[in-house]
Amino acid sequence: MPPSIVGVRFNPIGKIYHFDCGKITDLTLGDYVVVETSRGKQLGQVSQIITDPGSPPEGGWKLIERRATPRDLVTRQGWQAREPEVVEFARDRSNELKLIGVKIISSEFSFDGTRLTVFFSTETEEKADLKSLRQDIQRRFAPSQVDLRQIGPRDVAKNLCGIGACGLEKRCCCQFLSEFSSISIRMAKEQGISLTPGEITGMCGRLRCCLSYEFEQYTEARSHLPKRNKEVKTPVGVGKVVDVRPLQEMITVEIPEVGYREFHISELTIVTPTEEKSSGKQQ
Repeated sequence: MPPSIVGVRFNPIGKIYHFDCGKITDLTLGDYVVVETSRGKQLGQVSQIITDPGSPPEGGWKLIERRATPRDLVTRQGWQAREPEVVEFARDRSNELKLIGVKIISSEFSFDGTRLTVFFSTETEEKADLKSLRQDIQRRFAPSQVDLRQIGPRDVAKNLCGIGACGLEKRCCCQFLSEFSSISIRMAKEQGISLTPGEITGMCGRLRCCLSYEFEQYTEARSHLPKRNKEVKTPVGVGKVVDVRPLQEMITVEIPEVGYREFHISELTIVTPTEEKSSGKQQ
């Protein structure tokens, strides 16, 4: 059965967008296509064949305009070759205009050069006045229609790439993360990771994306284990839980007159409220 909905990427580690193949029935993985997007016509690569797309978005699926030709690929490369020139010009002009805290990160021409997007970040929460900068870029690279788009710290790190805070040759965000998930301090606490900023902060200055990788496994493992300060019966007496190693299912227990001992969960029995009261009366 020929594909009807396919996933398309516009850069190797970019987000996947779904499009309707329309009358093009022989698309396969790796094919290049031309589609209309909010940033003009773009050339993307088919990275998914969707067998069960589910309900269409409001307004329906956008259609793939056509399969890309070798000439299209050459045209795209020609516009890509001009993108560093745009960044250099925008940075120089930003310095001349004394736009404090504004950093020009990258630029991107649409497939046919009709649209030019310049990505920037700011170091302050105040909205920068970039009207003059946009007009100058517009004049310099006419007739392309110029748009300035602000991106966050994680997108900046993804764009610049470089060594990860953990020492990996490339950061996760520019290796395989196509989208950023929400990260919280709770994820670090659940995994017993030190809350020292240097331990949980990535090169972007935000909580590391990798804190979410094993979060669900730790949460599931902890749900079957006693919490800290819970009283448990061990082979050598009753004690209080002081530490838990979820993935190993090992529990460290403090036992009066014995000290700290480590046990597997299979060796322990949780003391019930009734047993706790009974133990209190005997004392």
